[in-house]
Amino acid sequence: MPGCGPPRLRATLRPAMRTFDLRSDTVTQPTPAMRAAMLAAAADDDAYGDDAAVVALEARVADLLGKPAALWLPTGTMANQIAIALHCPRASAIACVPGAHVRIHEDASAAALWGAQLMPIGGRFGFDVDALEALVAEEACGWPPVALVWLENTLGEAGGAVWPLVDRRACPTGVDPLHPIAEQARSLGKALHLDGARLWNAHVATGVPMAEWGRVADTVSVALSKGLGAPAGSVLCGPTDLILRARRLKHGLGGAMRQAPALLAAAGAHALDHHVARLADDHRRARQLAAAIADLPHWEVATPQTNLVLARVAPPLRRAEPLCAALRAAGIRCYPNIAREVRFALHLGIGDDDLATIIETIRSALGMDPTRFVEAAEGAPKATS
Repeated sequence: MPGCGPPRLRATLRPAMRTFDLRSDTVTQPTPAMRAAMLAAAADDDAYGDDAAVVALEARVADLLGKPAALWLPTGTMANQIAIALHCPRASAIACVPGAHVRIHEDASAAALWGAQLMPIGGRFGFDVDALEALVAEEACGWPPVALVWLENTLGEAGGAVWPLVDRRACPTGVDPLHPIAEQARSLGKALHLDGARLWNAHVATGVPMAEWGRVADTVSVALSKGLGAPAGSVLCGPTDLILRARRLKHGLGGAMRQAPALLAAAGAHALDHHVARLADDHRRARQLAAAIADLPHWEVATPQTNLVLARVAPPLRRAEPLCAALRAAGIRCYPNIAREVRFALHLGIGDDDLATIIETIRSALGMDPTRFVEAAEGAPKATS
């Protein structure tokens, strides 16, 4: 009979707290339709280049980006590292923004695997031709020669900011659009790679076709597992000779996953069919979230251009982690973007109803008194003599 269990046991039962994962757009789960596409996929051996679904997806992405060839890879990090191997002799340098994913989030692999040194120039929103020229000029003074100019779109550490292609009015001071940077790099004899893990977001936010972004660099990588929601996969695009070399490097790095890429390629094809235009929903929800929490005194919230919301802590707070810890305890999974910023990523798994609950939870968990998080950040006051 209902209600006949031991009262003490009944009293301890609580509904599970609902959680919302805003750590990244990589946390999405395949939709039912994507799972059905994966289940229906025929599988052959990708290591031999036999799988028709993988070959078709590579050709499709290459065409979208205006490149002759492409290679499916399991991760964006592998795509980036192979790009370095293609362009950089040992003891050469890569010019990139200070917060580039390849510099911050790939475990120093450029140096560890290929002997390449990452040389940061500019700021979090990009760099200009003067900064690039100045770095290259130092080659005459014994600095490592720059072999590769590294571009990124969107700029993850900058909260998904779009690095404009041609519009100087959209660039902050000290940043040039990608076109003049590419022209300058080529005039200096330097190769270019575009880490386009979230290039789909830049495309949707600006309306600029993918092929126009692709033409700015010699090689381009795009992720299928971030905003597009596939469980894994990135695609490296470029000239045919470079992609042939990249295919051998893929095998050498352990990226030949036999039949698995067939299922993941089916997911990627489904994502291209159904999940590109809907990125606009993520961008809209990111703006709504930013506006709804901007008045909290704990932080200063930037208006996002795409799907990432950054909230930089304000005095007296100096660290973001105490805020993140309180939010995680309340069911909002998030983490610091850098030590003084909280990051929230909107994605395929967050709908409008979810967003309303997220906003309410953030405001309730943090309240209006930031000083209570100061001790959590700094510990108990030190004894004084």
